[in-house]
Amino acid sequence: MKGLSVKVRITVWITLMMLLLSGAVLVFLMSISRSVTVQTAMTQLTQAVQSNLAYVDVDDGALALDDGFQFYHSGVYTLVYSSTETLLAGQVPVSFTASEPFTNGETRIVDVDGDEYIVLDLWVASGWDNGVWLRGIMELPEQVQTSRNILIMTMIALPLFVFLAALGSYIIIRRAFRPLDNITATVSAINDTSDLTGRIPTPPNRDEFARLTDTFNGMFARLEDAFESEKQFIADASHELRTPVSIIKGACEYAEKYDDTPEERQESISMIHRQADKMSRLISQLLSMTRLEHGTERLSFEQCDLGELVEEVCAEVDCGGARLHVEAEPELTASVDTALLGRLLRNLVENALRYGKPDGDVWVSVSRGQNGEKLLTVRDNGIGIAPEQQEQVWKRFYQVDPSRSENSGSGLGLAMVRQIAQTLGGYMTLESVPDKGSTFTLHLPEKADENKK
Repeated sequence: MKGLSVKVRITVWITLMMLLLSGAVLVFLMSISRSVTVQTAMTQLTQAVQSNLAYVDVDDGALALDDGFQFYHSGVYTLVYSSTETLLAGQVPVSFTASEPFTNGETRIVDVDGDEYIVLDLWVASGWDNGVWLRGIMELPEQVQTSRNILIMTMIALPLFVFLAALGSYIIIRRAFRPLDNITATVSAINDTSDLTGRIPTPPNRDEFARLTDTFNGMFARLEDAFESEKQFIADASHELRTPVSIIKGACEYAEKYDDTPEERQESISMIHRQADKMSRLISQLLSMTRLEHGTERLSFEQCDLGELVEEVCAEVDCGGARLHVEAEPELTASVDTALLGRLLRNLVENALRYGKPDGDVWVSVSRGQNGEKLLTVRDNGIGIAPEQQEQVWKRFYQVDPSRSENSGSGLGLAMVRQIAQTLGGYMTLESVPDKGSTFTLHLPEKADENKK
């Protein structure tokens, strides 16, 4: 059976079980047929003998049988014996040659040379010590014909029953396995075409196949996301690395031709070093965002005093002459990953310093909002963002200033800020007026640890 399909194997097993069950039923019927026959014969014998009791009279030792007494009726022989077991009336069946002792009221089977008889004795008393025996004898009906009839009926009905059972089982199994065939066909098509956007239709019944379908579709969705993220990572990296690579290549070519003095050589090396640092930061940011997208970033949530964290992060930022103001409500805590929240705050502050006014101001505050929210706000008085650009700034590599100067950002800072906010269970909002400044706010729910991804 190894080469057969699962549907055929299940059908074969069901058919075999049907055959075994039918055989067991046949054996049961054969076994109870004798019991039923014997019980029926004993009942018939008892009724015949008891009906003759009313016609037996013994008066002063003399036996008197009324007209209603039947010596033979429906295969039952009724005989009358004296108290000394002498036959007084009736005829013993010719083949009944056994010398069977008398036992009052006991119906029993007596074997006579292979033939079976049912015998019942009843004592008809007359006075204290006188009376007669009434014996009933009936030959036990043979079981051959009954068994033969049962076998004939079984031989006719069993093949048809097994065939119908096997056919019905196969149809039911094939219909039940149809979702599996659809799953196999869809998976094969996806494998052949390498199109991970394909999905398996979900069966209407919420059974095991529906759960299997949901599992496969979820797996395809994750694979599609992984491949799309990989493609996005490769496209982003190749696009953004093109500029620093070109600068490094140009610096190398210039150094090979024109670096005659140590100063020129140092300038080329410094340029290469700056671009290499920029490439390193870019790759690090892309990898971090990819890990956040796939949930592979190791997170460690803990209760943190937001004011202290803001103070620590802002103290490490190079303001470059700008004024950085920090305001924080005391004892305002949240369950967060401090490393991620620190990265988010650092990106916001650096973004505010980069696009703020020279020697301008940046305000960082921590406060409690509505519904118990914790608000972390970074505000600047810089160039601001036009309304039509405010939703675009969260996209990768988008910059309000399209120029790609050496000192400009990578365009990943705000994209990473939004992703970190979602990972922490919160969300970002932006309010900005052109030429007046921008305000970025992180909203953390009251129980941020229960809302994180």
